[in-house]
Order: sequence, then C-alpha cells, then structure tokens
Amino acid sequence: MLKYLRARLAAGLGLALPALCIGAPAADSFPGQPITLIVPFAAGGGTDSIARDMARTLGERLGQPVVVENRGGGGGSIGATVVANAKPDGHTLLFATSTFVTNAAAGIATTYDVQRSFAPVAMLGRGPLLVVSAKDLGLKNVADLRARAVKESLNYCSAGNGSINHLTGELFNQRAQVNMVHVPYKGSGPATVDLLAGRVQVFFATVPTMLTQVQDKRVDLLAVTGKTRSPLFPDTPTLSEAGLADFDITTWWGVLAPAGTPADVVAKLNTAVNEAAADARVKDRLTHEGAQTFRGTPADFGQALGAELAMWRQVVQKAGVKLD
Repeated sequence: MLKYLRARLAAGLGLALPALCIGAPAADSFPGQPITLIVPFAAGGGTDSIARDMARTLGERLGQPVVVENRGGGGGSIGATVVANAKPDGHTLLFATSTFVTNAAAGIATTYDVQRSFAPVAMLGRGPLLVVSAKDLGLKNVADLRARAVKESLNYCSAGNGSINHLTGELFNQRAQVNMVHVPYKGSGPATVDLLAGRVQVFFATVPTMLTQVQDKRVDLLAVTGKTRSPLFPDTPTLSEAGLADFDITTWWGVLAPAGTPADVVAKLNTAVNEAAADARVKDRLTHEGAQTFRGTPADFGQALGAELAMWRQVVQKAGVKLD
C-alpha cells in the first residue's frame, strides 16, 4: 500500500510540473521570435524613420529582430486593423501617431476601438506643430493672423479630414474666436505645395513637414502649439504666449500591442521602449523631428490617450465636424 501511494504521489508531481511551467510568466520566454512593428504609413516619411531607428535599438534590447512593416492607407487605420486582429502575445506591435486618436475623435469609421482593441505600451516622444502662413499674407505674428481672420475670410489646410492639422485648426478657431475655412488634402505634401503657391493661407504643420520651408523663409512661422518653446525655434512664441491661454497641442509617437497581451509582456516591452528612447540614435532622430523623448509607464500612455481622445471629441462636437 505504501509503495502504491508513493507511486501515485510521484505521478501527481510529474503532472504538476508541466502545469507550473504553463503558468509561468509570459515575459520569461518573450520574445520567442522576431517582432513585427507595423507602421501604418508609407515608407520614407518622418514616422517611418523614427520607427526604424527605434526598431534597431529595441531589437538589441530584446535579443530578437524587430522588423518594420509598412501598412499604409486609410489614414493609418489599415495598419492599426492588422495589429488589433493580431495574436496578443507581443510579437505584433503598432507604431502609432497622434492621428490614431484624432481620426477616432473625428468619427472616421474603423473596425476597431482605439481604447478597447489595444494595450498601450509606451509613448516614445512628442513635439509641437508649427503655425505657418503663406508668404504673400505678410503676417508677422498670431495677433496679425487673428486680426486678419476677423476682417476677411481666411483658410487653413491639412493633411486630411480628421488629421491633427485639421483638428488643431478647429481648436485654434474656437480659442481665437475666428472662422478660418478648412481645406483638406490627401497628405501633407500637396498641402505644402499649395501653401507655398499661396493657394491656401495657413497650415498647422508638423515640424518635419515644414522645417526646410521655415529655414529657407518660404513661409512665415508665427508660433508653435506646444506648452513650451521648441529648441529648434527658440525665438518663436507658443500660442499660449501669443494670447491663447493653455494651448498645448503636440504630435506624438508611441507603441501599442493588441488588447489581451499579457501585462508582464507589456511591462517588458515598456522597459525596452523607454531604453530605446534614451538611445542616441533615437534621441537625435526625435530632435530632428522637433520632438523630445517621453518616458513613462503603460498606464501613463493609456491615460494620455484617454485624455486626448476626450479633448478632441469636444473640439469636434463644438465645431460640428461631419465627415460623411
């Protein structure tokens, strides 16, 4: 009888060991294969460049290659859909930008929910937009722009409906109590061409979109939209300094995983992304884009996304934006 009980006990322990292995933290074996980083825009742009620099550093930290895959289209929604539907194990990630939230706030239809379909991992960096005007307007500052917009009909261009350029323009209208007309384009490139030609008048543009034109004095830089002045343009005031109190809008870059990704895997990715943000290559790339690194927890990123989504939805509702 004793011999039988010993045999049963040994068999039981043998069954328990695999169970313990199954219950082990997912991060212990993560990553078990190369990671795919989906960039939801075409190759060659500023976002793609930042993603590729980060991917190299991230791969070094995690011990597996991080492969960048461009899935452009739909204002970023096609790439985001791929990640939302991916296996939630941390091996497929989304390199998101502020457009991820502004599209949702503007009501652009998607097959995913920006808050429920993803697990925030980390924000990599953020930077202001530039308030620029066509040269033939002859504006010197934001006060000139507001005065001119009150007296006559002005317009502002954007990279498309629901873009951060679009919604920042609507917020400016509300805060400055003016009514500039929105002119959407299919991307920042054609918008810039028409701004330089004087066919449109104002652009709330990302730094990489307008950096060369500002440096060559082909447009007039009136202000930056962030809370503090940009190191690239230390003599240019913020919109808050120009009279629009508490105006603080930035574009950002961050990493998201599919919802349901184990918390310990998300935590491991967060540490790696924060370390990548401190890498000289990534910091230099962000500086070139007029941005600064951002280090925080997944919860920090999630709270920032929620607050931004709520803020933009208020702007959209007040402006009566309708995209259908």
